[in-house]
Amino acid sequence: MSAPLLAPGARFRPVPYRERLTPRDPGTIDLVVVHCTETPTLDEARAFGERVRYDEVGTGACGHYYLDRDGALEAYVEPERIAHHVRGWNPRSIGIEIVNTGRHPHWYDSRHQAMDEPYTEAQIVALRTLLAHLRDRFPALRWIAGHEDLDTARVPASDDPSATVWRKRDPGPMFPWARVLADCGLARLVPEPGPATHHGE
Repeated sequence: MSAPLLAPGARFRPVPYRERLTPRDPGTIDLVVVHCTETPTLDEARAFGERVRYDEVGTGACGHYYLDRDGALEAYVEPERIAHHVRGWNPRSIGIEIVNTGRHPHWYDSRHQAMDEPYTEAQIVALRTLLAHLRDRFPALRWIAGHEDLDTARVPASDDPSATVWRKRDPGPMFPWARVLADCGLARLVPEPGPATHHGE
């Protein structure tokens, strides 16, 4: 089988369950979702992505593309397959994960909710290049959102179950939305909160 068509410069490292992920019509893809890995390294994000989390289908949670701090680009799943990266929006979206520590390792501790690691210049340049490629490759693409825009659930805090914290905060307050939106040709999608469906992080 020939390698899938990916963004220029992307290293293809398919997750072990890649062939279990459902193929889709490229014409249905109209949304990019920006995440941060909330891990210190790409290797740790990879380990999380390889883990089978949905036993009934034998798949896990991962994005399509991953951007390391030096701007290096990897693809874990080709965009023509549905990856599980955001609850309720997977069938229509492409997930881009950017390596950033986020709240690691105290994701749900109410005392550790700051996300203060800046994104690197190399990451932002590579992201803009990737978005330009995706717009050319998928003509229906018109929206972009952060994970935090689409998953607005709150969960009990790990240090105090009587308190709650946001389940997802990525890409977080350090992400330069104005700069990314300025020339990507996509509009930011911030929907009304609603019930989540489907697998995904």
